Amino acid sequence: MERLLRYWKVYAGALVLAVLSDMIGIVKFDIGIGTLTLFPMVFATIIGGLFGPDLLKLFTMEESGAAGAMVLVCLAPFMAKMGVGAGANLSKLVEVGPALLLQEFGNLGTILISLPVALLLGLKKEAIGACYSINRDSNLGLTTDIYGPDAPETKGTFAVYIVGSVIGTVFMSLLAGIVASWNIFHPLALGMASGVGSGSMMTAAAGTLSTIYPDYADVIPVLGGASDMLTGITGIYMGTFIGLPLTTWLYNRLEPKIGKIFARNTMEREVGGEAE
Repeated sequence: MERLLRYWKVYAGALVLAVLSDMIGIVKFDIGIGTLTLFPMVFATIIGGLFGPDLLKLFTMEESGAAGAMVLVCLAPFMAKMGVGAGANLSKLVEVGPALLLQEFGNLGTILISLPVALLLGLKKEAIGACYSINRDSNLGLTTDIYGPDAPETKGTFAVYIVGSVIGTVFMSLLAGIVASWNIFHPLALGMASGVGSGSMMTAAAGTLSTIYPDYADVIPVLGGASDMLTGITGIYMGTFIGLPLTTWLYNRLEPKIGKIFARNTMEREVGGEAE
C-alpha cells in the first residue's frame, strides 16, 4: 500500500496511457517497402516518453525508474498465457523443433549486414562488440569478460544495449508489421523469428504478428517464446564460439578497405569545408 501511495502518479499515468492508446487503435501507412503498422503499444511508448522527466516532466526520475521496474510485472500475465499455450500446443513445438534450432544460425546473418554499415559510419573496434549479437545482458557480460570494461568492443556492445533498451520494443513491433506485409514468410516462421533473446522485444513482435494473423494468434507467441528461450540458452555459446570470432575475422578483412573509404570521404568533407 505504501508503494501504491508513493507512486500513484505512475499507476494513474499507465491507466491514462492505456486508454489513450486503445482509443487511437491501429494505424497503417504504406511506406513503399511495405506497410508500417502502428499498434497501441507504440503510441503508449511514445506518449510515455513525452510525459517523462526529459520533456514534459510530468514524472520525476524516481517515478520513471519505478515504472521501468514494473515492465516485467506487466509482462507476467502474457508470459503465463504463453506458458499455458505452450502446453496446449506441445505437439506443434515438437513438430517445428528442428526449425527452432536451425533458425538460431539466422542470427549470424545480421553480422554480414551490420558490420559493413558500422565501418562505413566510422566505427573501429566498437563495431565488433556492436555487431556480433543483439547485445542483451548476457552478451554485455560476455564482451566485458573477454575484452574488459574499458575496451572499445565493450563500448560498442554497451551502446547497442542502451539503444535496444530504449527503442527495441518499438523497433521490433514496427519491423514485424513491415515484414509481415511482404507476404513472403509463413506466420509461424515470423513467430519463431520474434524470439531474439529479449522478452520485451519478443512480446512486442509476437503481439503485432498475432494481431495481423488472428488464425495463428495462439501459436505465434508460443513459438516466439520457445525461440526466445533457446536464444537465451544458446546465445552465449553462439556468441563465444561463432559470433565473436566471425565478426573479428570479418573486421580484420573489411576494416582496412572500408576504413580507407571513410577516411577519404572525411578528408574530402574537411577540405570542402575549408575551401568554403
